[in-house]
Amino acid sequence: MAASPPVQKAQTHLPPLDEVAKALSDGLSKNFADVSACVVDCPDLTKKPFSLVSEGLGGNPRLADVGGPGFLIPTPQKDKKFTFAQIAKLVDLPGAFMIGAGAGPWEHVGCNSELMNNVMIDSNGGIVRNNAHIAKVNREDNSCILEKLTCPQFNLMGNFLVSEGKCCKVLEVKAGKRTGEENFVSCMRKTLKSYYDDKIVALGGVFLIEKGKANLHIMPDFSKEPLKTPEQVNKWLNFYDMSAPLVCVGELVSHDPGMDLRVDHFHCFSDHGEGGHYHWDTTPDDVQYRGYFVLAEYIYRVDQPPQITDLAR
Repeated sequence: MAASPPVQKAQTHLPPLDEVAKALSDGLSKNFADVSACVVDCPDLTKKPFSLVSEGLGGNPRLADVGGPGFLIPTPQKDKKFTFAQIAKLVDLPGAFMIGAGAGPWEHVGCNSELMNNVMIDSNGGIVRNNAHIAKVNREDNSCILEKLTCPQFNLMGNFLVSEGKCCKVLEVKAGKRTGEENFVSCMRKTLKSYYDDKIVALGGVFLIEKGKANLHIMPDFSKEPLKTPEQVNKWLNFYDMSAPLVCVGELVSHDPGMDLRVDHFHCFSDHGEGGHYHWDTTPDDVQYRGYFVLAEYIYRVDQPPQITDLAR
């Protein structure tokens, strides 16, 4: 495990929350029939259906963008291993609440997998509370297997909101009955890019797919052949139509300031055994989203791969 991978740090733009809510409301209304965006006191996110390990999202929030598809494509760099405690220290918040999307620890899981991070770490790196999950492909019938993750590690890539997990004012964003082509996350991200132009606005948090179904993928075992084209990647991935309710954790950035960021990345878990990487809803007339987000004050780019690639994003 790398003792000290390289780290870049960028400060973000922090507009007033009510201004962001207005921008998101206007932007989402072009893609969904039913939209609401406002500033509220964060609900207790430890309660179902969210089941996070901390009540709130606030307290020195920052994003950690770790590794990336460049460590997976064209062939996996299996030596790229990280711990949650290591990342917390690298983003200057050693005692931290962490949620988000990544790749599971293949040695511990027994194969490649999708990570839904959801942990609270103390200042010494110990795990205080853990409700992280991994989704992997059943080798027998290609079905989804969703499991709790007991090992505080991940591989290859991760996109996490890191904070103190405190209650604070948050953006509550609701959207239903999709009328456009953008998914919930891409619509929010592109709205912020259009509204704030070259200023970097970054959000992290959780959203719930309350009704409907969604297209999710799960990475199977590592490909025996190098993955060099989008067609090869899509043929390798396993895609599923999964049912609400789905809890989705991750982050988004209005644009990449030249750090090879993954501009949005959310993974989902559930109580009914389904989970994976969120792509879009497949029941636009029925879908309902409800999310809670905070503005991140900084972005930390950890161990940026030397190879920049759009494959597998």
